Amino acid sequence: MLECGPAPAPQDLCSHQESLSMVAAPSDGFHGSQWRSTCLLPTEEQKRDVGHPGRATLDESLGDRSPWEEELLGQIRAMSDSQRSRVLEAIQHRIEEHTQLLWKEVADPGIRELLAPLNLEPQQPVEKAFLFLVYGLILRECASSDLVRRHLMRLLELSHQTAGQREGMAVASGIASSSHLQEVWATLEHLGRTRVLRTACTSPDYQEPYTDVHWRWVSSTSLLCYGHMALHAGERILPWVDNVISRMVYYFSCSCYDNILETSFLSAAVMLVKALKQEHSTRRYRFTQIPELIQCLLAILQKEPNFLATLFRQKIILVIMELSKLRPSLKPAVKSRILQTCLQSLYMLPPMEMLKSCLPPLDLAPDVMVLYQKSMQALDLLLQTFISENKSMDEMCFLLQHTEPWLKSDKSHECKRVVQTIFLLLKYVVDYVKLTDEATPSMLGHQIGLLMLLWRDRDPVTQSHSRQCIYLLLQLLIQQKGSMGQFMHLNKMKNFEAKALRRSEMKFYNLVKALDRSLTPAQHTQLILTLLGGLCSHDHLQCDLASQLLLMIFQNQSIKVEQVAEILQGLFQELPSIVFKNILQTMMKAVTVLGTQHTQETVEVMLSLCHPSERQVLPLWKALANNNQLARKVLMLLYMKLKLRPPKELVRLSQQAELISLLALGTIYELLYTREYKATVRWAFAGILVGLLTQLHYLFELDVVEGISDYQEDSLEVKPLSPCRTCLEALKGLFWTTNYWEVFAYLQLLRGWELFEHLETYTEGVTLLARAMAHYDCEVKAVLGQAVISLKSSEERDNIVAILVITEFLNSQELTQYMSRRAMDNFLSLGLSSPNQLVRAMSLKGLTSILMDPKKEQAPVRGRAISLFGDVVHSGGKKYRPALKRQAFQALVPLLFHLVDSCPAVVMKTKLTFLRCAILLKWEFRKELFGKLAWGHGLGAENDIFIYMVESNFGSYHQFLMQALIYLGSPHKNLKRMAMKFIGGILQDYFTDLCFSLKRGDLKIFKKYLEVLKKDSDSVSRRFYQNFLEDITELSKFVRQ
Repeated sequence: MLECGPAPAPQDLCSHQESLSMVAAPSDGFHGSQWRSTCLLPTEEQKRDVGHPGRATLDESLGDRSPWEEELLGQIRAMSDSQRSRVLEAIQHRIEEHTQLLWKEVADPGIRELLAPLNLEPQQPVEKAFLFLVYGLILRECASSDLVRRHLMRLLELSHQTAGQREGMAVASGIASSSHLQEVWATLEHLGRTRVLRTACTSPDYQEPYTDVHWRWVSSTSLLCYGHMALHAGERILPWVDNVISRMVYYFSCSCYDNILETSFLSAAVMLVKALKQEHSTRRYRFTQIPELIQCLLAILQKEPNFLATLFRQKIILVIMELSKLRPSLKPAVKSRILQTCLQSLYMLPPMEMLKSCLPPLDLAPDVMVLYQKSMQALDLLLQTFISENKSMDEMCFLLQHTEPWLKSDKSHECKRVVQTIFLLLKYVVDYVKLTDEATPSMLGHQIGLLMLLWRDRDPVTQSHSRQCIYLLLQLLIQQKGSMGQFMHLNKMKNFEAKALRRSEMKFYNLVKALDRSLTPAQHTQLILTLLGGLCSHDHLQCDLASQLLLMIFQNQSIKVEQVAEILQGLFQELPSIVFKNILQTMMKAVTVLGTQHTQETVEVMLSLCHPSERQVLPLWKALANNNQLARKVLMLLYMKLKLRPPKELVRLSQQAELISLLALGTIYELLYTREYKATVRWAFAGILVGLLTQLHYLFELDVVEGISDYQEDSLEVKPLSPCRTCLEALKGLFWTTNYWEVFAYLQLLRGWELFEHLETYTEGVTLLARAMAHYDCEVKAVLGQAVISLKSSEERDNIVAILVITEFLNSQELTQYMSRRAMDNFLSLGLSSPNQLVRAMSLKGLTSILMDPKKEQAPVRGRAISLFGDVVHSGGKKYRPALKRQAFQALVPLLFHLVDSCPAVVMKTKLTFLRCAILLKWEFRKELFGKLAWGHGLGAENDIFIYMVESNFGSYHQFLMQALIYLGSPHKNLKRMAMKFIGGILQDYFTDLCFSLKRGDLKIFKKYLEVLKKDSDSVSRRFYQNFLEDITELSKFVRQ
């Protein structure tokens, strides 16, 4: 509530406040401006005189007293209280009755007598403003407080409709307050309670006008009165400042907003600021209401139209500047609102060439250029004041932080304005301010990065200022460190850069090096992260600049170990948003450079970025493969990470997915199918193989076997693989991608891979895999070396894998080429001391017979015969290869028919032997044949295998036909029917070839076997005879003798 009567001490006053929410959110763009001088020192009084224009005449008479004024004061002082009261009543009456009073209308002798010494002509009009001045002077000279209150209240009861009337009342109140401060305050309090609150709106944005025009703008009059009180009361106003501001803020907040209220509030604020500035003791006071006053000023600034027609912007900013110098210092939140609002108000103005055309119709068009320059100069002064009040690098970063939205603007004029503002601020700091501390805020690197991204801006002024800003910031950093040598080098470099503006991008190199030396690791990291953000722009020039700068920084070897994680994480986040392909290629070069410098840290961070199966990180891994030596280091590190296997009791269930060994496993699996790593994987084959075998055993130990057996290779549904399945698929992929597909096929056809799906059959799987590798001489020497190393390990799982591989390799005839018998004895002896029973048993078995026989198997005779034939075909050696080829060719038809053997074990062995024959005979479609043998089913697969066989042996159709005839009499129904299918296919598809290759004798044999089917009890056989008898008859017409 507003209280009437004598004002208590300021600290006892509780002013009712309405808070205004005026935080201006920064826009997404930036603004530019014309050149403006840096010589804007705080002593330019005229440029800051932002008082109300209507007050000029009134203040002029108060500033310098003329002789007639002294005489007037003498006349007033000579009056009695009753005379003064009559004169005041007469003036009040005339003010209320007419806008102007003519001399001839002044009938009161007291007024005549008072004005006579002024020698005014009888016909000369007397301005109403002069009467308000006289009214205030009389009140000031009155000794009676009651008289002052009574006549001041009567004055304020007059109409508040016109600007001159409101201003005159305020002037009279202000003059009176110089002698009667408490009385004037009490009168204004009474006016506020009885009149201002009656006209108050429900909200600051309420626009419905008050119907009584007499009192409609009473709040504006009150605001002007408080301003004049501050201006006339002198030093006595200081204890009252918070109370004055609280009333100003409240009246502004609850009154209907219009141009009159806005102008009155700003005029009052200007007068208050001028009053405070004139008093030297102001600095001793602490004012609590300054933020609220600033909020109201910012609200006015926010409502300014988006064109320049007045100096309102300049006035508001300069008032805020002066208020910011008062104690206590403004809180960061208040300063932030100031910066956001002021920057938005000026930077969002239209471009200079459009400012004039945006003006509404005016009688007298203002000089828009002058208004713009003055407004921008006010902003410069505000920023200079902030940094002068807090001379620290933290404050500098705080100010620059608020320019960020505009530095990122897509609008050239906005960007141009903000860069020029920053340049002028930095120039002022370098020339006039000595920063008091050695703070190293990390965000300085971010702000430097934003400025660097403008080095190729299309506007040459923005380009130039952005580069100069970097030099000035570097100069500040060097001055803080006190390094004179660096300072001299910077000046030389600056001069060189100025001369080299038209040269190539190499002119940036020295500046990048200077930044690398001057910035702290945290600042340097922020700089890099900001440049990484610039890669995602749709402006190719900016993207290219960012990528080239980053490549320079990386190549300069300035990145420290502690920066790698944050930099790679930042790059990983930006990768999906990079638009241009050449930018992505440049960044991949940078990653290669970073990986070369900090390989271990790079690999560790990349493992943590995301799960390997998500593949977003794959481009980074590919970048590390651009350098062959680096790619090898990467795989070695992944192998080492794969071996980081904590015991089961130390691994929580929730942590299993985060195990570094599982991340390394997933990465290895992805890299196996990455073209860039193909040669490196082949180089590291042995290590990867042993690592995967031991990893699978470790996963069995952890009991994370879910999903290993229900995997479907031909499923179209993509699901993430379980750890165990990932390991097994990686093991299979290792052989497939390194072109050791024969080993893969060996296990696939014998269903050997399924042995790895259970811990109980795991050792059998390793044994079978080692046997296949020995058969095909697949990296035996390298794997043997790795196995020997693993045999020396303290981990049992390593020993198990090693001894299984070594004992199986003993069956290889070539083993003695890689290791002597004595060395093998020594290594096997190591296994005898192992705590694991399996390792001891296998070691003993290996020692008893270095040339041990293959393990005996209980299988049908034909299955064993087929398997033995396959082994002979494979291991015959070069000497017997021609003979083996003939035998293999003769066995093709029998093997083809046994693919439908009634015994599954025989079928499995037949497939492998059939494939071995195809490999020996060097068929063209061996891999395709393997695919059909491994995964093919039904008639389609049978037909494809038939085609591969026949087409791979061109001209041998009649030989196949004659071999197949024998099986028409087979007691095994499935073999017999397979023979009929084969013969029928030959007759249908190769009839013409048979006409030239068959002889009469061959045809007689054919007819003999076919006639047997005529009386066969099997209906299928009889139908076959009937279907193909005609073909045989037709064939006999063409065969030769």
